[in-house]
Amino acid sequence: MEFASTAKAEPAGPPFLTTDGPLATIRLNRPRHLNRLQAEDLDALLRLFDRIEADPAIRVMVLTGTGRAFSAGYDLGSIAERATSEQDQTAGTAFEVVVNRLEDLSVPTICALNGGVYGGSTDLALACDFRIGVETAEMFMPAARLGLHYYKSGIRRYVSRLGIDNAKRLFLTAEKIDAPQMLRIGYLTAMVPADALDDAVLRLAHTLAANAPMAVRGMKRTINEIARGELDEAAADRRHRDSMRGAEIAEGIKAFAEKRPPKF
Repeated sequence: MEFASTAKAEPAGPPFLTTDGPLATIRLNRPRHLNRLQAEDLDALLRLFDRIEADPAIRVMVLTGTGRAFSAGYDLGSIAERATSEQDQTAGTAFEVVVNRLEDLSVPTICALNGGVYGGSTDLALACDFRIGVETAEMFMPAARLGLHYYKSGIRRYVSRLGIDNAKRLFLTAEKIDAPQMLRIGYLTAMVPADALDDAVLRLAHTLAANAPMAVRGMKRTINEIARGELDEAAADRRHRDSMRGAEIAEGIKAFAEKRPPKF
């Protein structure tokens, strides 16, 4: 499976899904326009997320782009149209729904940043649990330059993941930063040469897929709720108690004693 800019893709159009055992890959697929997202792409992404959630065989999802960039963000013309629509006075609402849905996917998610990431797509990538980027990647959040007050869940994600000082720098200055800076502030989980992106993503995906799926899903949910300041303590306690008498822990302890990899 390929995630680098040299990967082959279907004819340009909406994002598409491929699966390989426990791994699902969603690829943004408008390379001519740096994978700029259109309104129909948002609907397509929501449908793909639903398909992933409905398939118990999928344990990890990778989100990546086609061509030389990950994504140039949401189409500015669409934002302007939505902002003046009588039916929706909040610019970017549909995009926010997609990003929040991605953050809440039960399976672990990896963003394979095959190139630059700009505008709203910086938040799309940030909603993934891990971000592995090539050394030539860069990011740019132009909201202040465009006169746009970004939606609150996106700002919260920046603050909770990158810290208040980095969030202020990226939003208020609208400065472009390169991959080493992205790594330093914690935007990137790892930075690799372009020819090492596929291997790095697959190694992480296989590590995640080999772990106990119910435990992984439950802990991901708890971590996200804590980051948002919305922890459902009773539900988290219940997941903990259930895990203590579940099949996963029985297999995990048995495998540990037998000095073999667990089979979840």
